[in-house]
Amino acid sequence: MAYDPLDLNLRHLHALATATELGSISLAAEAENLSQPALTQGIAKVERQLGVALLDRRADGVSATALGAALVVRIRAAYARLAEASRASARSGARGFARPERLISATQLRAYLALANAGSFAAAALQQGQSQPAVHRAVRDLESLYGVPLVERRGRGVALTHAGRRLARGARLAVLELAAGLVEALPEGAAERIAIGAMPLCRALVLPHAIAAFARSEARVTVDVREGSWRELVEPLLDGEIDVMIGALRDVAPAGLEQTPLFEDRLVIVGRVDHPLAGRTPEPADLLRYPWIAAPHGSPLRALWQGLFAGGAVPEALIECGSVMVIRGVLRDSDFLTLLSPDQVAPELATGVLSQIGAPIDHAVRTIGLTVRQNWRPTPEQEHFLQLLHAAVGETRLPENR
Repeated sequence: MAYDPLDLNLRHLHALATATELGSISLAAEAENLSQPALTQGIAKVERQLGVALLDRRADGVSATALGAALVVRIRAAYARLAEASRASARSGARGFARPERLISATQLRAYLALANAGSFAAAALQQGQSQPAVHRAVRDLESLYGVPLVERRGRGVALTHAGRRLARGARLAVLELAAGLVEALPEGAAERIAIGAMPLCRALVLPHAIAAFARSEARVTVDVREGSWRELVEPLLDGEIDVMIGALRDVAPAGLEQTPLFEDRLVIVGRVDHPLAGRTPEPADLLRYPWIAAPHGSPLRALWQGLFAGGAVPEALIECGSVMVIRGVLRDSDFLTLLSPDQVAPELATGVLSQIGAPIDHAVRTIGLTVRQNWRPTPEQEHFLQLLHAAVGETRLPENR
């Protein structure tokens, strides 16, 4: 069964975490500025909605059950994400409440995220099945909490301000934390999704192998693969739209991200099977005589390609392309050359359609690995997928490129 975290009362969830921390409903009610009966009834309602006991109630106080403790960890993480967005808004000059994240309702978050995704109040209202005035009111209430504009008019639509973008990111990550908490806390487990950002190399062998193994053992988990370059995937990763990005690592991990190496990838020059340079060990001067397909500017692969020419003249890259499918087609029908991992064209090399030109290049090595958000805590199922991904490296890669 799928559970939407925003179907739950966020204030009651926060109070649940406070009650387990203080060990007392009465102390938690005081800390949350709620009456004790209201807090007792609120937590009981959450338990009824989920069908599990979250608190052990005793004469001397309360403590979290095992399932409650798992959920509370995620509740605290969710509010930490919202608090981070609150601090960013305060740095932007907000004059709202001191702890606005503690007053946000699920209705407000749902409407605001719909607006952030849809780009207009009309589209957000349609998406949520609400009236436009209801969405307007929810967003304006959030602006009152934060004391800073979150949206601004842009023609017929709206755009998020800087503070608005920070809040949208924090809200998305908070909802993800709560969703993970429901997966971990519910006996049968809620429906789960793992979203993967896949760069070109990992799509050739490693990722498909890991996904197939994962599907055999975790049939109830939806695997969502989004293809793209590093630049296309990094913002969705930071926003929580994808959970893990797989591909060439940067020399330094960008702020807010962590990188884990999987393997070193040694690149080769590739051309058609009967290319004039096939069977030879080319010199830099030989490479200058032929047209090239090069990776986009700013990518690690582009820098390694430039290094082929030892700091001298670089040939004009007549085609700049990151699509391996397109590259394969051009190479088959021309004298173009490119620099690739042999894993990416393994079928063409094996069947004699393409040819490796010369030996693997010693200095043309890039690190392939995982990139995740800092403080990302995978669920057990997501952790299982990461283990399968590590195993797939040794099971699928070409022997000469391990």
